[in-house]
Amino acid sequence: MTPLSRRALLRGGLAAGVLSLPLAGPAPAGTALRPPFRVVAMDFGLAETLIEIGLPPVALPDPGGWADWVVEPALPPGIVNLGTDREPNLELLAALKPDLIVTTPYLAAIRPLLEGFAPTREFPVYAPPGGHPYALSEAATRSLGAAVGRTDEAEALIARAQAAMAQAGAGFVRAGIADRPVLAVNFLDTRHVRVYGSGSLFGDVMERTGLVNGWTRPSNYWGFSTVGIEELAQSPASSLLYLEPISVDTLDRLAASPLWNSLAFVKAGRVLRLPPVLMFGMLPSAMRFAGQLSRVLDRRPSDG
Repeated sequence: MTPLSRRALLRGGLAAGVLSLPLAGPAPAGTALRPPFRVVAMDFGLAETLIEIGLPPVALPDPGGWADWVVEPALPPGIVNLGTDREPNLELLAALKPDLIVTTPYLAAIRPLLEGFAPTREFPVYAPPGGHPYALSEAATRSLGAAVGRTDEAEALIARAQAAMAQAGAGFVRAGIADRPVLAVNFLDTRHVRVYGSGSLFGDVMERTGLVNGWTRPSNYWGFSTVGIEELAQSPASSLLYLEPISVDTLDRLAASPLWNSLAFVKAGRVLRLPPVLMFGMLPSAMRFAGQLSRVLDRRPSDG
């Protein structure tokens, strides 16, 4: 990898962020970390959790994508862009001299590389089909809080998430929709969607708030299936919730599609748009998804 010059750092808007950080160096192996820590997060879900427990990461891959996929919690200014998750900028990582790097099993192949810069902890949230990302997120939040000396804040986040699930569920009961099936999808194009089933964070939130996931087929490691939109006809009683980002062109072409307009939820007007929510996130994303579900579902009249 070609070393970055000072001019290149300035072009990327990173020089001030890197140069303003204290460079105490990685903690020796076996040394307990003490706040304040410089933590690098290699995953958006871990980053959003760190923000919520009051210790934002100093760097993460592709922070520019945060507004497209996460939105909230807001990403604090000054977080350094490490590049891509599988090929982080090693010069920047060396300059940051983090106390701790947090990552996931998804990046296990580069963990030995990361460990050359700082102690590295791996937090599993997504498991093979049949796993439960919400429960794994609770466990990961506790472990992460303990690792950075924020156990009380981690427990408070877990409690807030539980309260958010309960509040959303109570709203769905009041609205008479707790037993209504829901399909949650991202459009890949006008003919294909990613639909979230068992083993997804969205599926777990539906279960915890009393909704029924209309997608019952087996899902992949991440809890979703990639299918043609005609496959969604298997759940005609569902409401379809599609998440941004989605292009105007896709919406226009769907509106003119005979296939799309033949689907039962389209005919019945049960198609609802949601703002972005991180589908591979942790408890902050679960809370955001529950809140957005409440916003669009519990205000709609029941259709018999």
